[in-house]
Amino acid sequence: MDKIRIAIAGIGNCASSLIQGIEYYRSKNESDAIGLMHWDIGGYKPFDIEVVSAFDIDKRKVGKDVSEAIFELPNCTAVFCPDVPVSGTKVKMGRVLDGYSEHMAGYDEKRTFLLSDETEPDKEDVVRELRGSGAQILLNYLPVGSEEATRFYMDCALEAGVACINNMPVFIASDPQWARRFKEKGIPVIGDDIKAQLGATITHRTLADLFRKRGVKIERTYQLNTGGNTDFLNMLNRSRLASKKESKTEAVQSVVAQRIEDDNIHVGPSDYVPWQNDNKVCFLRMEGKLFGDVPMNIELRLSVEDSPNSAGVVIDAIRCCKLALDRGTGGILYSPSSYFMKHPPEQFTDDQAYQMTLDFISGKRQN
Repeated sequence: MDKIRIAIAGIGNCASSLIQGIEYYRSKNESDAIGLMHWDIGGYKPFDIEVVSAFDIDKRKVGKDVSEAIFELPNCTAVFCPDVPVSGTKVKMGRVLDGYSEHMAGYDEKRTFLLSDETEPDKEDVVRELRGSGAQILLNYLPVGSEEATRFYMDCALEAGVACINNMPVFIASDPQWARRFKEKGIPVIGDDIKAQLGATITHRTLADLFRKRGVKIERTYQLNTGGNTDFLNMLNRSRLASKKESKTEAVQSVVAQRIEDDNIHVGPSDYVPWQNDNKVCFLRMEGKLFGDVPMNIELRLSVEDSPNSAGVVIDAIRCCKLALDRGTGGILYSPSSYFMKHPPEQFTDDQAYQMTLDFISGKRQN
């Protein structure tokens, strides 16, 4: 089948894991392809994806082939496929806007962004690049809090006629105005805020759903996350966290039997621990009442490599988005969004979202 041609805004750890994964699974077959939720989606395999355009603002990445840029600092994720072949796609200078938090300037160079002095593109430049590259889908991998920058790239994609997967907690698919624009243009969009393959939020949701099904009332809960990548460093600026906290909190609230009072639920990033690099550690506690109002609690510690955890989901989201393009389906893709994202336009339980996505892949559901 034809390649799925993607563009990426933000060549950080998540993009590194995705691009490594595309090459890693090229040498696999279905029987030994560990770590995938789906081997085949509508005839597309994991390696049927090609990066044809890329944007970043770090001077160590701009101008380099994506196969080289994904291993440049400050990227620090696991290298599980070191031999990514030269792609011929060079990283272009991106638009900065609010994609860079000033507090990061004071950190060690190997931990933070080094802004390129190349001229930033305007909207016409990005639209021209998207069209000229033949990109079919744009992935948003910008840092948390990049509200203006995300809207800039979404606007460019709409003008270029390119589908979007919004992996970040800036509300696009779940914003009625943006959703209307994608629908009017007949362009598919999946969003918002990628839900890891087996991460803190999906684990928290699963336990919350279990409490509901077993008649246990949740009275209090927290999810505290630490990590050492640039994402966690960026999130030390608490002013950038509003949409992130809302996204993660609503992902849990949406599956509980009775909404938890705001003071009794805390879900969100907690601290930056440099030596953790791309490893993310989640500390989860849930307190509730059993039969006879008898109290109980559960505590869990989860440790995962953050970016491969994301890539395992995005590689499916890309292929579902391509199915929509093949079928001529535009606007919000509700089924994939509900399964792959923390803050979709409409929340469903994970069991429901899973079946909806299977039905979308088979063609039983259009979106």
